[in-house]
Amino acid sequence: MENDLKAKVRETLATILDPDINKSLEELDSIKNIDIEDNLINIELEIVQPIHLIAEKINQECAERLNQSFPDYESEIKFIERKSNASEREVLKGVKNLIAVSSGKGGVGKSAFTANLAISLSKTGAKVGILDADVYGPSQPTMFGLEGATLPAIEEPDGKVLAYPNEKFGIKVASMGFVMNRDQAAIIRGPMLSQFFTMLFEQIEWGPLDYLLFDLPPGTGDIQLTLTQKIPLTGAIIVTTPQDISIADVRRCIGMFNKVGANIIGIVENMSYFIPPDMPDKKYYIFGKGGGARIAGEKGIALLGEIPLDIEMREYNDNGKPYLLVNEKGEFNKAFSSITINIISRLRKHNFYAGN
Repeated sequence: MENDLKAKVRETLATILDPDINKSLEELDSIKNIDIEDNLINIELEIVQPIHLIAEKINQECAERLNQSFPDYESEIKFIERKSNASEREVLKGVKNLIAVSSGKGGVGKSAFTANLAISLSKTGAKVGILDADVYGPSQPTMFGLEGATLPAIEEPDGKVLAYPNEKFGIKVASMGFVMNRDQAAIIRGPMLSQFFTMLFEQIEWGPLDYLLFDLPPGTGDIQLTLTQKIPLTGAIIVTTPQDISIADVRRCIGMFNKVGANIIGIVENMSYFIPPDMPDKKYYIFGKGGGARIAGEKGIALLGEIPLDIEMREYNDNGKPYLLVNEKGEFNKAFSSITINIISRLRKHNFYAGN
C-alpha cells in the first residue's frame, strides 16, 4: 500500500520541469527520496545549484500537484544541491561560484554594478562576497563605506597568514585598497602585480559563499589574465555602455575570455537610458541605443539586461550604501531583478552541463 502511494507521488512529480535546464525532475533524477508518515509526505529533491529562486518555483508547483492529487495529505519538500565535477575543482573551499565582472574600459559603472549585483544576489538568500582586484582604482571600499579599513589577519602555527574579509550589509568584501594605498600600487608592475594578487586571493578565508564576485580592473591586462588562467571561473560578466567606443572594447574582453575558455555568462548594458523623475513615461537614450544588444547578437552572447541612469544611485554609492538597499520599486530595481534572474538561470545551466 505504502509503496503504491510512493509510486503515485513520484509519478505526480516526475513531469515537473526545471525551466533553466529544460528537463523534467524524472530526466534529471532529482527525486531522491519519498517518505510517508501518517498523513505527511516528505520528499527530498536534488537540484543543480544555485538553488535560490528555482527552489521556490519548483516547491510551489510540487505543492500544487500534491494538494490536487493527495488532498488528505500534507507535504514537505527538502532541497539538496547536486554535486558536480565543477564543485570538485574548487580553488577556494566552500565558494561555489566564482564570477568575474569585467569591462573593456573604465567609466562604464562596472564597480557600481558589482556592488549592487552582490546586494541583489544576497536578497535571494545567497551568501555573497566581493574581491576588489582593481589595484589602481579600488572602488568597493567607497561603495560599502569601508574606506580606511584593513584586512584582519592571523598567523597560523605553520607560519601561514590568513586574512579575513570585512563584512557590510551582509556582503563580505576584500579589496586591494585594504592592503595598499594608490601611491604604493602605482609602482607595482607586470609579474609583481599578478603575484601580489594571487597571494591576496589565496590567503583570504572567505568561509561558505554561494557567489564570489571579482571586480576586475578595466581592460585586458595582467590581473585579468592571471585570474582567468589560474582560477576556474564559473563565469564572466562584461559591463558596457551603449556607445560605439565602449562596444569596441567589449570585443577585446570577449576575446580574452574566449582565449582561456572561460564561460561568458553575458553582457550587461549600463547607463542605457534616463527617465526624468518628473516625467516617468519618458525615456532618453543619452549615450545611444542598443549597443549592448548589437554586440551580444554579433558574438552570440546573452544580453542579461539594461540598467537605467539614476542620479540617486551615484549619490548613495558615493556615500557608502549600494543603491539597491534603498531602491525597492523603481526601474533600477526592476532591471537588477531581471538581470539577477538571468544570471542565476545561466549559471545553473552551465553548472549542470559542467557536471555531466
